[in-house]
Amino acid sequence: MQPNMQQQSFTPQQALQKIKHYCAYQERCHSEVKDKLYSFGLHKNEVEQIISTLIEDNYLNEERFAIQFAGGHFRTKNWGRVKIRYELKQKQVSEYGIRKALQQIDEGEYFKTLEKLYSGKLESLKSEKNIFIKKRKLQQYLQQKGFELDLIKEINSRL
Repeated sequence: MQPNMQQQSFTPQQALQKIKHYCAYQERCHSEVKDKLYSFGLHKNEVEQIISTLIEDNYLNEERFAIQFAGGHFRTKNWGRVKIRYELKQKQVSEYGIRKALQQIDEGEYFKTLEKLYSGKLESLKSEKNIFIKKRKLQQYLQQKGFELDLIKEINSRL
């Protein structure tokens, strides 16, 4: 797109049809949908009306989005709860939606994932002789993945 090209404008009816397809393709959070609607050249009252319609017609559901996001990022990217919570906050998901999403993560799977990441990183640090450096690197890695510090310290105490 050229910098000075005019963005395309849609009527509210056209925008509603386009945004329904956008939401049907994959779960979306409210902020993503609002941004998309504003990019269509709509005004605040039109955007709010369309958002209400999408919620009523079940195209937009914040709780469903949060649960799908948390589960997907936990399973595919091995993210911990801290990182998932942060990303959902960035997407302006409510605290209630975040709590519901994090409750859906199975505790057993969560600890298995933590142990798998720990073992893999420990294997990559075999050549590191200094135990303190090894523990620090393990802790930094697991924190970067979004796991809670108390769980990291517990698993790191085994070393």
